[in-house]
Amino acid sequence: MKIAIASEEKYVSGHFGHCGGFTIYDAEDGKIINKNYTPNPGHKPGYLPVFLKKLDVNVIIAGGMGETAQQLFSENGIEVVVGAQGVCDEAVQKYINGELKSTGSICKEHEYEGHCNE
Repeated sequence: MKIAIASEEKYVSGHFGHCGGFTIYDAEDGKIINKNYTPNPGHKPGYLPVFLKKLDVNVIIAGGMGETAQQLFSENGIEVVVGAQGVCDEAVQKYINGELKSTGSICKEHEYEGHCNE
């Protein structure tokens, strides 16, 4: 399974589309077996769900995400988990352990700063 986290340095980004990049984890048997960082190629409507699908991502974790992006991820067979906070490594392990659940939070355009992961 491949799990991507919208990230800023080692922390979960508050808004997926405006993150610095994606920390992508390979997980097997409840453990992280590999981790890579991919810079955000740019926030263009509809692009990032397809970009991450091409990287074989199964799950995207972020602090917050807009409704359209969430729908596009769903259409691409990628599970969306929003409302995450903290250190990426800890968030992904919580997801693997079944302890991280999506809040379903939807960001409204241009209102993302500081409010997405609430």
